[in-house]
Amino acid sequence: MVKEKLQIIPLGGLGEIGKNMTVFQYGDDIIVLDAGMAFPEENMLGIDIVIPDFSYLIENKDKIRAIVITHGHEDHIGSLSYLLKEITAPVYATRLTCGLIEGKLKEAHINNCDIQVVDTGHEYKAGIFKFGFFHVCHSIPDSCGIYFRTPVGTAVHTGDFKFDHTPVDGQLMDIHKLSELGNRGVLVLCADSTNAERPGYTPSEQVVSASLMQAYGSSPGRIILATFASNVSRIQMAIDAAIAYKRKVCVFGRSMVNVVGIATELGYLKVPAGVMIDPDEMGRYRDDQLCILTTGSQGEPMAGLSRMADGSHRQVQIHANDTVIISATPIPGNENSVGRTIDNLMRLGAHVITGSVMRVHVSGHGAQEDLKTMLSLIRPKFFIPVHGEYRMLCRHAEIAQSMGVKKQNILIGDNGNVFEFTNRTGRINGKVTAGPVYVDGLGVGDVGNIVIRDRQQLSQDGVVIVVIALEKGANHVVSGPDIVSRGFVYVRDSEALLTDATAKVQMVLDRCEAGNVTEWNAIKTQIRDTLGKYFYDKTKRRPMILPIIQEI
Repeated sequence: MVKEKLQIIPLGGLGEIGKNMTVFQYGDDIIVLDAGMAFPEENMLGIDIVIPDFSYLIENKDKIRAIVITHGHEDHIGSLSYLLKEITAPVYATRLTCGLIEGKLKEAHINNCDIQVVDTGHEYKAGIFKFGFFHVCHSIPDSCGIYFRTPVGTAVHTGDFKFDHTPVDGQLMDIHKLSELGNRGVLVLCADSTNAERPGYTPSEQVVSASLMQAYGSSPGRIILATFASNVSRIQMAIDAAIAYKRKVCVFGRSMVNVVGIATELGYLKVPAGVMIDPDEMGRYRDDQLCILTTGSQGEPMAGLSRMADGSHRQVQIHANDTVIISATPIPGNENSVGRTIDNLMRLGAHVITGSVMRVHVSGHGAQEDLKTMLSLIRPKFFIPVHGEYRMLCRHAEIAQSMGVKKQNILIGDNGNVFEFTNRTGRINGKVTAGPVYVDGLGVGDVGNIVIRDRQQLSQDGVVIVVIALEKGANHVVSGPDIVSRGFVYVRDSEALLTDATAKVQMVLDRCEAGNVTEWNAIKTQIRDTLGKYFYDKTKRRPMILPIIQEI
């Protein structure tokens, strides 16, 4: 009997940070690992989030046996509610991750999903696959790597990880399981590459705890701490420091409120009674008795910290003695937004502490020595670096080669590549549809690259609208042309330019009437071409030109 090949198909997370999603396929059985989202880049105007393209999964939805989730960060669960609107499959994850997923599904009004709470150390079956979860250290409790046993060999995916010998929750990396997998033999390892360019080890989360205690102790006013809502370990440290300095804790930001509520209910956040207060209770306490936890560590315009910084927050105004702690590193592309938020906070008199000032943040991802440790424990035959921009994948590949993985057995690819394995061979063989899907409000995928390009053009050069009224049944101009400018030139200062532009349009209309051109699209095209050339000659700008023809 000829064996099928194991196919590993990343739909997100290769050549980028975020929207992690990987397909494991053997014959007619598919398991999907993670369903994440990414933040929009600055040039993605109006976009709320970016999710993977699910086309391949929708085409093969009858083959999907399970969805497995490594941990509860948004770049791993942020698109799950969108995916479950398109396919039906049981979701396997650890207890906290399931709690966060259920919160997101409830918010999206998705009911009757099969959510399976897993235990590390147990093995599960879906189709031809046997799979299991092993605990890894990261910046959120219940983080896991996952292994898949298949007829051609075992595949291991690390998820996000670092080797932390003093984790906040006391749960150590399951090195015994990693060693057992390595001793039994691993066909292919997919490993987190986020910090592949950083030498040494990533410091323990406990380093942050000491820094937060120091910052709280030296702050005369309120503490305002911003971090990722799903960074439960960091939130626990912030609450512990508040308790130590007898401060009440108030939480802002919808996602932060949701995560704190779920993590507290499930016992992952230890919060003594009386520590948490509602926003309307803050007026009862002095500034030096308050700690505010909020979202906005990435400078997101609508997040809590950003609105506090620009003065638009309804409940929190920045005071001169406030200490703002940004306990996160900007995701690539968000540096300018974070910088603007810090500038605005400082203008209002706040003291801002970031990772460059004090160790109030450490990464949840392993640096080079962590990656070497993982490779030495797993000892894979084939290696795929994942979760990182292309240079990070290449650096991780070099590390793997230095650890004894043969160069020809290291496969670097892009989203959509099909990595294909037998028990002896591995190669990239083909490509499936993959790429970004933009979520704008309630619209999913209805905003594409063309719409984004139009928005960019509007933001850079504005729009010129040409309104013309034609006699019904004829090609005779009854009224107009009238020209309206928005975001291109200020009308009162550019009367001569717009008067000449009007004359140019009139010449086009006269030419069309003389040539008996009655097709409106042809008339509009000539107006766009003529005005486009004229405006560029005069201003070196290319506004969007919208001719509107009405029939009277």
